[in-house]
Amino acid sequence: MSKPNSFLDRIKSFFAEIGDMAFFAGRFFRELFSKPFEFRELLRQCYNMGNRSLFLVIVTGFILGLVFTLQSRPTLTQFGAESWMPSMISLSIVREIGPVIIALICAGRIGSGIGAEIGSMRVTEQIDAMEVSGTNPFKYLVVTRILAVTLMLPLLVILGDAVALVGSAIVENLKGGVSYTLYFNQVFDALKFSDVFPATVKTFFFGFAIGLVGTYKGYNCAKGTVGVGEASNSAVVYTSMLLFIIDFIAVFVTDIFYTL
Repeated sequence: MSKPNSFLDRIKSFFAEIGDMAFFAGRFFRELFSKPFEFRELLRQCYNMGNRSLFLVIVTGFILGLVFTLQSRPTLTQFGAESWMPSMISLSIVREIGPVIIALICAGRIGSGIGAEIGSMRVTEQIDAMEVSGTNPFKYLVVTRILAVTLMLPLLVILGDAVALVGSAIVENLKGGVSYTLYFNQVFDALKFSDVFPATVKTFFFGFAIGLVGTYKGYNCAKGTVGVGEASNSAVVYTSMLLFIIDFIAVFVTDIFYTL
């Protein structure tokens, strides 16, 4: 009988944590529009998150373009459809693969970092010291980081998509003798506003999810060094799961919009 009880307890704690996270998000929106506005801290967080993730995003995007093109080319060659390669690669990367892969990479890089940083501040009672000194730690630590990730992730995804297309163009140039001018002409002919806009909009939700889960786990970190590790690890796990849910909802809504 102990197993069902423990399983039910886990379900209850899971839904209780979802409720706490919803209240946490509501507090974020309340604090977002109240003074004082921490513009300097926001800019610092934007620079740190964007600059420190830049190299990882570039490498990931470039390898993504190379591997995806190398894997897709033999299949299209069997059907004599090599000319469709730029269109297929660009649509696949921009609409789905690029945003999801880059968001997952940033979830591991940024989300875990936020959870560990704020969690260590909670454990060492720095957050309590900020409250005693009259500073609003939620606004200074949580609001700035969530907003920074929400603003920076779309830029990182756009950069990653561009680098992935460059990697794909290099493969096509070496394997199929396609010039870079012809390749990118076909890419821009295939891409439409209805392809780019929904893919860009959902990256804002990806960034918000990464920042929200990371700050929530760190801000409510348990005492001790073990709690910091658990906050960092659970931030990545929860964020990854939430990214797939958001992506499914975005694709579902976009599909309904296209059918109207």
